[in-house]
Amino acid sequence: MSIDFKQEVESRREALMEDLFSLLRINSEKDMTQATDEFPFGPGPVAAMKKMLEIADRDGFKTNNVDNYVGEFEYGDGEEVLGIFAHMDVVPAGSGWDSNPYEPEIRDGKLYARGSSDDKGPTVAAYYGLKIIKDLGLPISKKIKFIIGTDEESGWGDMNYYFTKAKKPDFGFSPDATFPIINGEKGINTQYLHFGGANEGDFVLHSFKGGLRENMVPESATAVFSSKLDLDTIAGDFEAFKTAHKVTGGITEENGKFTIELIGKSAHGASPHLGVNGATFLAHFLKVYGFASDAKNFLHVAGEFAWHDHEGKKLGVAIEDEKMGKLSSNPGVFSFEEGEDNTIAVNFRYPKNTSVEDIKAKIEATLGDMITKVEPSTVNQTPHYVPMEDPLVSTLLAVYEEHTGQKGYEQVIGGGTFGRLMERGVAFGAMFPGYTDTMHQANEFTDVEDLYKAAVIYADAIYRLAK
Repeated sequence: MSIDFKQEVESRREALMEDLFSLLRINSEKDMTQATDEFPFGPGPVAAMKKMLEIADRDGFKTNNVDNYVGEFEYGDGEEVLGIFAHMDVVPAGSGWDSNPYEPEIRDGKLYARGSSDDKGPTVAAYYGLKIIKDLGLPISKKIKFIIGTDEESGWGDMNYYFTKAKKPDFGFSPDATFPIINGEKGINTQYLHFGGANEGDFVLHSFKGGLRENMVPESATAVFSSKLDLDTIAGDFEAFKTAHKVTGGITEENGKFTIELIGKSAHGASPHLGVNGATFLAHFLKVYGFASDAKNFLHVAGEFAWHDHEGKKLGVAIEDEKMGKLSSNPGVFSFEEGEDNTIAVNFRYPKNTSVEDIKAKIEATLGDMITKVEPSTVNQTPHYVPMEDPLVSTLLAVYEEHTGQKGYEQVIGGGTFGRLMERGVAFGAMFPGYTDTMHQANEFTDVEDLYKAAVIYADAIYRLAK
């Protein structure tokens, strides 16, 4: 049977975009200040997940809401289950947008909105791939489960709960990365570097805050401090620093306290080299002044050991694996309050030839008594790899090659996708090679025509895997 999947997507272009817009208009940022039994990660992620289930229910799929943690819908029958994992939660929009991040706009063929590329756009493209198979009544021999998460951008608490209620699919993919395929993912763990709050010296650090999420490069940071120096002197130093390092920011003084903000550029925590870490640059500026004891240690670690080092070399944890490449290091969240227990959260993406325990031990050896302790997160995703010879990988690459005319190849990334939830799970699209990655950044966008192309590939891929 020959199916023109391109024509099938073409006839559904307007409907696809209308459904996507309805999802993008929902602010689905995690908000634990509003978390309840009804809204495990706040109301936003639940609202978007319910909207996706509403779309699937409208189109005749059997849907299920798993206690507002996960939504699922299915099609077909069979002992073997093909899983498609996507998510509706998004990282905080942050600042620096040229338009409302929750009012989608198409400009010059690009759809701008938070979630357009991560992961609402790819989710809808994959959904329409499945919808086409259902609409046409194509014969399949496996059950297809489409699973919608609400906490992918944080601790994966959605899936931890879901798998207490459901079995894992036998194989499948997540439309949450790039083509031609992601069949390997590095391990992911955050390590919290703890500091005391002692703070005597000619300069007193009252607070230092930077970063929204551990898996985002901090766009900006703000510090409040006292000093015997005058505003003009410090402001002059700051102007010279900004010029030298091509960053922006400002400084004010009120009641003897200085408030200073430095603005860099956000990026995905898996690709820290694409951003400018506002927190480490601010600490790099402040560390030359006369701060003492714990405040000095905090600024020195943040502004020297964590500054301008995306591979953990200064922390002593750099390592490389032939298959998975180099470890990456993203200092993502900074918190210092005078007299408190203070932390720098460093998010690592690590290859298979190291471990959480090894990273911890090396940081302790490097930083010594500058820190009070190193505390690894209990959430640890170990390295994941599906061989090229696996039929899942070979089938998906064959579909990609036929629809693009480009040779497929394997990729290992630092990002973590729901593909790794399955032993035979990968990430598949929806970004094409050469695409500008704006995930976790201001002005996130997806290319509209690329999204339609991805829907064609998803339709063919789901059909081949399930028939």
